Amino acid sequence: MNRLGGETSPYLLQHADNPVDWFPWGEDAFEEARRRDVPLLISVGYSACHWCHVMAHESFEDEATARLMNELFVNVKVDREERPDVDAVYMGAVQAMTGQGGWPMTVFATPDGHPFYAGTYFPRPHFQRLLHAVSQAWGQDREGVLTQGEKVVEALADRTGVPSGPLPTAETLDLAVRNLAESFDERRGGFGGAPKFPPSMVLEFLLRHGTGEAVAMAETTMEAMARGGMYDQLGGGFARYSVDAGWVVPHFEKMLYDNALLLRVYAHWWRATGSVLAKRVALETAEWLLREMRTPEGAFASALDADSEGPDGAHGEGLFYVWTPEQLREVLGEDDAAWAASVFEVTGTFEHGTSVLQLLADPDDPARFDRVRTALRAARERRPRPGRDDKVVASWNGLAIAALAETGALFDRPDLVEAAREAAVLLDDLHTVSRDPARLLRTSRDGRAGANAGMLEDYANAAEGFLVLYGVTGESRWFHRAEDLLETVLTRFPDGSGGFYDAPDDGERLFQRPQDPTDNATPSGQFAAAGALLSYAALTGSARHREAAEAALGTVSALAERYARFAGWGLAVAEAALRGPAEVAIVGPADDARTRALHRAALMSGTPGLVVALGTGQLGAVPVDVPLLEGRGMVDGSPAAYVCRRFTCRAPVTTPAELRAELAR
Repeated sequence: MNRLGGETSPYLLQHADNPVDWFPWGEDAFEEARRRDVPLLISVGYSACHWCHVMAHESFEDEATARLMNELFVNVKVDREERPDVDAVYMGAVQAMTGQGGWPMTVFATPDGHPFYAGTYFPRPHFQRLLHAVSQAWGQDREGVLTQGEKVVEALADRTGVPSGPLPTAETLDLAVRNLAESFDERRGGFGGAPKFPPSMVLEFLLRHGTGEAVAMAETTMEAMARGGMYDQLGGGFARYSVDAGWVVPHFEKMLYDNALLLRVYAHWWRATGSVLAKRVALETAEWLLREMRTPEGAFASALDADSEGPDGAHGEGLFYVWTPEQLREVLGEDDAAWAASVFEVTGTFEHGTSVLQLLADPDDPARFDRVRTALRAARERRPRPGRDDKVVASWNGLAIAALAETGALFDRPDLVEAAREAAVLLDDLHTVSRDPARLLRTSRDGRAGANAGMLEDYANAAEGFLVLYGVTGESRWFHRAEDLLETVLTRFPDGSGGFYDAPDDGERLFQRPQDPTDNATPSGQFAAAGALLSYAALTGSARHREAAEAALGTVSALAERYARFAGWGLAVAEAALRGPAEVAIVGPADDARTRALHRAALMSGTPGLVVALGTGQLGAVPVDVPLLEGRGMVDGSPAAYVCRRFTCRAPVTTPAELRAELAR
């Protein structure tokens, strides 16, 4: 009996028809393992994972392998995106046992959930031998297996975390730039060798740091990524990572979190430099989000699959995106195809004579390029599309809300701001626990909320998105929702030493409570919480929130000298903390062009971590529910802006030029 048919996770539903007798994660699986006196086989993956699909086709859809699994184990399938806490604790075990990690993750555990053997992808013959060997060890050397499980749990519990210290200084941040420069690829951008992942949070830090060396590393990397195969040159949006050091061949899955983070940093690159490339990539990525990732309910789906169906009916990685010269000729004719092959580097860069499209230089005939690209995009739309994981993850939607709201404001695109607002409404309406508005559920799908509790990153990134949306729209609803979520951060997640756990104190008890202060593909929950707490403190003057933010940044000092690549968001937040951050209160009628001009000048400043509070200008007549606005009024009937730091404000100004000068001081 396969029990996955009623789940909301698209990844679990992909396995609902397997001959494997899967359980979803939960007490039922543990009880069954105890009743049968057999180990748990815990398989963790996600819907866009290429090697998860490979193992599924080879083993989980194979009747003989499924019989072995069903006979010898209780089998549990976990969507790592729904249960990042489960994923984190077992990934720690995999890395401790094997020295590496990845997905699919395969863990053998006692009926109490203690891991005793683990790995990642296993080819079917190896997997079948492993099933027999583990079952035999369980039957013949039970004491040894249990002892191994206890040793793994003890070793993980004894691991010391990243040491914490004081708030990073300006010297600490300079040191981080030097550390990043040591692994910087001056020719191809990025840090280290293959595979190369988009260093989104590091790029944000480098732009905020603002020195010539820092900005140069950011610009080189962002141009290389945008011109290589990792960026979809026809449809916009970034793939998960590049398998090579030159950003040529991507791992083709497209994740919401990558694109939200990169959208925001490319918009910030344009704000800092006016780069035409940055503007094009930011707007194309935003439009891709709206076109391909938006759900009917108004939020954003999690991922597009790496695999799709080819012309021969076979499934493979990247088939939707790659081209051959013959395919170009079929769509464009001889002359345009030859030109397109040159422009897009169609030289056999991928498998079986196909190529991933690159755009290493802007073409000399923009009109022809637009015509060719439009024709290729239309032809590609007729291909079978990659699958979409349409579950809504609160954390990643928080990232998308922040990115779309800012991008919409910077480029005068109200449709992007409205998309951010609709996603925020969905999180507020559907992901909020009805009996406690300060609690958040992690996922939903098709307008139905999942049962899984929000993690630290969900609260922190949703709060960040709400605060950015408030600063763009002036709608105090989002300020208050962030306030609620951050109260939960401060009451349910602290570790007692200035940091935060990744799971709440009243969540499901696993064999270990997950905690990782370092960035991965997204900002760590701890650094994301620090950023949102700092912004809230800047809008309210709350010492409690400011002190919590500074304490959470204490690990940055330990990481900056040697591991700055894993502390990008913490470094970016530290830049804001050291600069204040700047607080701007703008008062004036919302429909007054002068108010709007002051607002835009504030948002265009690029001051690290700047927060904006918008008031009507009639503050004596209405309640002031954002403290930064208290006591601020218009000046002689004109809209005014107040620039403050730590709630100490300078004299108000009434023109954008004066505001820019104040912010530059």
